[in-house]
Amino acid sequence: MHILVIGGAGMVGRKLIERLARDGRLGDTAITRLTAHDVVPPKLPQAPFETDARVSDISVPGAAAALVAERPDVIFHLAAIVSGEAEADFEKGSRINLDGTRHVFDAVRLIEGYAPRLVFTSSIAVFGAPFPEAIPDEFFHTPLTSYGTQKAIGELLLSDYTRRGFFDGIGIRLPTICVRPGAPNKAASGFFSGIIREPLAGQEAILPVSESVMHWHASPRAAVGFLLHAATIDGRQVGTRRNLTMPGLAVTVGEQIEALRQVAGDKAVARIKRVPDPVIEGIVAGWPRKFDAKRASSLGFVAETSFEEIIRIHIEDELGGRIAD
Repeated sequence: MHILVIGGAGMVGRKLIERLARDGRLGDTAITRLTAHDVVPPKLPQAPFETDARVSDISVPGAAAALVAERPDVIFHLAAIVSGEAEADFEKGSRINLDGTRHVFDAVRLIEGYAPRLVFTSSIAVFGAPFPEAIPDEFFHTPLTSYGTQKAIGELLLSDYTRRGFFDGIGIRLPTICVRPGAPNKAASGFFSGIIREPLAGQEAILPVSESVMHWHASPRAAVGFLLHAATIDGRQVGTRRNLTMPGLAVTVGEQIEALRQVAGDKAVARIKRVPDPVIEGIVAGWPRKFDAKRASSLGFVAETSFEEIIRIHIEDELGGRIAD
């Protein structure tokens, strides 16, 4: 099996590649080759199969065709400009999130007799207010950001290309992935991770929104699990509705902070500084808060059940089990 990971230098892509290298197989099939792609060189771990890294921009005509020319059996399309950056720079967001995705899909479509499993990471940003208390699987798309609009278009293309037999697509709407390791990115949702990650590392964190803000979360470990399951699930079980809202955990910022207190104590919580940001507050106000992800759960996708569990996963996976005094 040959696997292609587009967006392999990103946090989720890196963790996916590390997991595949550790397992040596995808489902019941041994991996013989993995290609990791991004606009910067992806880091490749030691693996029991051949690995190679590719660097290009999928929004440039011909770049995606070069990636899929060798007919990988499974394609993970994770590459994207994140929410805050896509809102601030419309041209860049449209070029990568919309044009880049279309180039990948069309590159596969144009190879005769080739129909790989293609896993596309979408987002809960495809939904926009007003919301019910918990958003069901049947809720319609009304995105209120450019990022959400770009992802919604990707979902529609994935469904149509799968219906036409160009590839076997599964789209997964990721919750906000928390706690993200490493340096903050330009995602408007970055503070959800920052108010946990920085205090655990002994650093000050900025909270730009009210503690009453509720959001839908899952850990990086759960995100990798979603991707692996999406790559191996029987498409006949999924049916024609190929885009799925992933399970997650709905908590308020205040509940996040209380979970931090339970895990790391008052000293960690004291490192959070409240600095309201009207721009971030405005973006977050249009985001969904809670889902009833029955379809994905019934199909075997699994997430955490408490925010304390999410924090402990971060401590275990990123901090070697230790937190700052």
